[in-house]
Amino acid sequence: MKIAILGGTGFVGQYLVSELLKQADSPSLLIRNTSDNRHENSEKITWYAGSLDDTNSLKAMLEGKDAVIYNIGILRAYPAQGITFENLQYKGVVTTAALAQEMGVKRFILMSANGVDLKLTPYQLSKAAAEDHIKQSDLDWTIFRPSVIFGNPLGRNEFASMLKRDILDPPLPAPLFFEGINPQHAGEFQLSPVHVEDVAKAFVQALHLPETIGKTYTLGGPENLSWQEILKRIAQVNGKTKVMLPVPVIAPSMAAMLFDRYSWFPISRDQIRMLTKGNTCRGDEIFNLCGIQPKSFSPDHLQYLLNKRSTGEDKTASAY
Repeated sequence: MKIAILGGTGFVGQYLVSELLKQADSPSLLIRNTSDNRHENSEKITWYAGSLDDTNSLKAMLEGKDAVIYNIGILRAYPAQGITFENLQYKGVVTTAALAQEMGVKRFILMSANGVDLKLTPYQLSKAAAEDHIKQSDLDWTIFRPSVIFGNPLGRNEFASMLKRDILDPPLPAPLFFEGINPQHAGEFQLSPVHVEDVAKAFVQALHLPETIGKTYTLGGPENLSWQEILKRIAQVNGKTKVMLPVPVIAPSMAAMLFDRYSWFPISRDQIRMLTKGNTCRGDEIFNLCGIQPKSFSPDHLQYLLNKRSTGEDKTASAY
């Protein structure tokens, strides 16, 4: 199949491209400029220079394709730079969907996120709006909602690597966040880390499975883990015993209120809010359909954290 990918050079995007090539599919990527051409199999990929607001480039990329994967997403918005959830996670989907229909590309895979139904933040609102738009279209759509995604970042930003860098490597105690004033359940909110390779396999296999059309799938790993346990496992891989202390969520939220407009600050108010609400889900339905045995958030699958290669410092980059 000939597949157009938007968001193909980020963390998850690189794995999507690799998985497509393994399945003998032909990926085409829209990139900002030729410097984004960094995939190890670049010679097997068709590259189109352009942007989401460049209709001609989008049409050129979509022409003659069998399907499109929309994998663009951000964790932080920087409106002064034109980087907003509305533009990238909603309007970009609307534009791409309209052009796909115009160009006769019926199959559409959308990267969404677990928990968007809560609609607590602009991130979730834009994702939910994108889902609603796709569901109301005439496209043969499939939507994926992953929990937090981990795996070798290949030079990009990634969940476990960022926790290691921002929380576990510094000499300060690791924070066990809690809401309210009672620290009894500090750090007990849970996530379902899912491996990036399993996410990529689900996306690519869904392209070839007609029964996935019109379906929304959650993607969670085999374990629901508390924040405290996640930090312990990352520390274990790095041979550390980290001191952890309860921290009321209001403290980092107030700091974020002052500084999250700056990319050097590690987390935003909305990220803190979503994190402490938890993010658990199962991936059994799609994993069983595709014959995927999901990888656990275990030391065996976290060895990449020992790699000295930079995980990337550009916090405005795609989340995927």
